Amino acid sequence: MATYKKRGAKKSISKPEVQEQEMESTTAEVFESLDVGASKTEEFVAGNQNIILSLIGTITVVVLGYLAYDAYVATPNRETAVSELNQAQYYFNLAVNGDESTALYERAINGGDGKYGFLDIIENYSGTPAAALAKYSTGMAYLNTAKYQEAINYLEDFSSDDVLLSALAKGALGDAHAQLGEDEKALSYYKAAFQASDNDFTTPKYLFKAGIIGASLNRNGEALDYFKRIKEEYATSVEADQIDIQIGRLENQ
Repeated sequence: MATYKKRGAKKSISKPEVQEQEMESTTAEVFESLDVGASKTEEFVAGNQNIILSLIGTITVVVLGYLAYDAYVATPNRETAVSELNQAQYYFNLAVNGDESTALYERAINGGDGKYGFLDIIENYSGTPAAALAKYSTGMAYLNTAKYQEAINYLEDFSSDDVLLSALAKGALGDAHAQLGEDEKALSYYKAAFQASDNDFTTPKYLFKAGIIGASLNRNGEALDYFKRIKEEYATSVEADQIDIQIGRLENQ
């Protein structure tokens, strides 16, 4: 039997229409919330305008000041420091390869002929890479002129991200302490030196020195480990040429 809808009956609302009404309601609420938030923000800005402008001004001054310092002070300062370092390093290199080494090392350290030495660069260009390298070279110059405590003072103050240079500095500290008869400190620096960088030059060099110092301290097992590592891992190094003698000497004790 056919059925008929009664005239005047309410129509049901379909799901799409419900969802649409819900979305419209939610959207209205969001915009109302945004209006309230914007109103509060405007009130805050209006009430604190002087403080905000002051903060912005301060930040701007700091940023511009840093850029100006870097452009007009720091960069030229670094370039001048490098130029001065080159002259001091020239005397240092002559000392390493020449006969009148002591006088040349002194000139490299203290300067001459109106040119800065390493100490002048450290004092006048503090914080620059050139000043850092000057500390290393000063320490090495003092080490090579048998001023071991002075060498320690400057090498301890030196730091570098360059692992090879760092290894050389630590090894030089080991040499200085060894010359002063401070074998325990020397050993610790030699160990730090070969641990700082794994390469065919500094690693076997300081492993060998650590082995010699270790044996002098009657730490034969430790020294033997260092010598055997040279034999196994750095067979082509200069130190490997005499390593069998050192190993045999310790094994027969």
